[in-house]
Amino acid sequence: MKNQKLPSFGFSLIPVLSLVVLLIINVRIFGDAALDGSIQFVLLLATAVVVLLSMWKYKTPWDKFEKGFISGVANSTPAILVLLLIGAMAGTWMLSGIIPAMMYYGLQVINPTVFLATACVVSAIISISTGSSWTTIATVGVGLMGIGLVLGFEPGWIAGAIISGAYFGDKVSPLSETTNMAATTANTDIFSHIRYMMITTVPSFIITIVIFTLYGLLGSHSGDIQVTELTQVLLENYNISPFLFVIPAIILFMIVKKIPAVIVLFTGVILGGLGAIIFQPAMINNVSGISGDSFSIANTVQVVLNSAYGPVAPETGNEMLNELVATKGMSGMLNTVWLIICAMCFGGALEASGMLQSITNKLVSMMRSTFSTVASTTGACLFLNFATGDQYISIILPGRMFSGIYKKQGYQPELLSRTLEDSATVTSVLIPWNSCGMAQSAVLGVATLVYFPFCFFNLLSPVMTLVVAAFGYKIRKGTTIEVPQNYDVVDAV
Repeated sequence: MKNQKLPSFGFSLIPVLSLVVLLIINVRIFGDAALDGSIQFVLLLATAVVVLLSMWKYKTPWDKFEKGFISGVANSTPAILVLLLIGAMAGTWMLSGIIPAMMYYGLQVINPTVFLATACVVSAIISISTGSSWTTIATVGVGLMGIGLVLGFEPGWIAGAIISGAYFGDKVSPLSETTNMAATTANTDIFSHIRYMMITTVPSFIITIVIFTLYGLLGSHSGDIQVTELTQVLLENYNISPFLFVIPAIILFMIVKKIPAVIVLFTGVILGGLGAIIFQPAMINNVSGISGDSFSIANTVQVVLNSAYGPVAPETGNEMLNELVATKGMSGMLNTVWLIICAMCFGGALEASGMLQSITNKLVSMMRSTFSTVASTTGACLFLNFATGDQYISIILPGRMFSGIYKKQGYQPELLSRTLEDSATVTSVLIPWNSCGMAQSAVLGVATLVYFPFCFFNLLSPVMTLVVAAFGYKIRKGTTIEVPQNYDVVDAV
């Protein structure tokens, strides 16, 4: 964009505001079914607004937008591949009995009164150990989701507890790629970053646990009677064994060893399929409609492969359990992939037109005091999560843009890295068309807008970082600088 005049800030806001209005109308019309296709089309409409305005006002050539679309979709390819493999792993792990075993043993030991708080803490512990919120939610989270539904909790509350814990663990784990990314982008070491982040992260998590505990004590849940029946039906339909947990243990070990996510997930799919063959021959016959204990290699291979790529709906004799153990494999992720592609087109158009740069430049020019500096960084991260649908862009771009300003103003780099995590990492899962929001919604089977109000940790984190900045608690202050109105983000990056 250096050879092209940047759009004004007000002009650049038109497509963003158009998207907001269209989304509000869309949600009011379609409700929870908005993700079935209407939001995808709304994103394309907003993309068209960007293209038409930019071509009309600034004569931006079409090939520039094409390059932006290609770049955006290309950058989302790893996330798409991970999503498809998560869908496949969920299918084979359900067929093999791994997730049903998690549900069975969980129902034996978890007290319904403290279930939400327990789900949050368990998700946090697993996520700290693995450094991955996505893997935590796709494995333990799915099992906890089933337990919570059996106990009679609302899906939004259960998903909120799981996501809150998983993202807390992701933030404070030295194994997390987003935590390392935030620290590296801000030019600080990982452990200084984590220690400094505790100032905002721990209070937010404590408040979250208190809320879930109080709801468990004071709220109503009507699933106690179903627990005995469901556990009995699980035993009748699945070979429940502690040996099934060898497979998750292998996957967790691979994650700790920092093996690439695609390799880990693909291994999980293969091991899940082998587990189904070894532990659940009767369930394989159930799915294929074969009665008795007969064994067919062709039939077994067909059912296992189908669990990885397509829908599988075992008949267990219990309507609720039928819903819990039904999976869609990779095919269940295709709607999410569609949404990612449309979101990347909108983000690519904003970047190609220069509107993204214009908006972020404006945020930079507002950085005058400690609070305004942190608030501008938070605003930039939230905007990029909203506009680009990618949490990595929302960490890297503001980190590179603002690192020089933080240094000149005398702030320690940990202030920037903490703000990036408090605003970019945790809020990505709250946006329906962000890759994180789409992934967790698809995995847990709960619409983003349904679990949004109950992700207390994710909602509190950006607020907490602003509160701490307002009071200046443990923030080293230096001499502020005048940031020029024509500050160029491209030069900063």
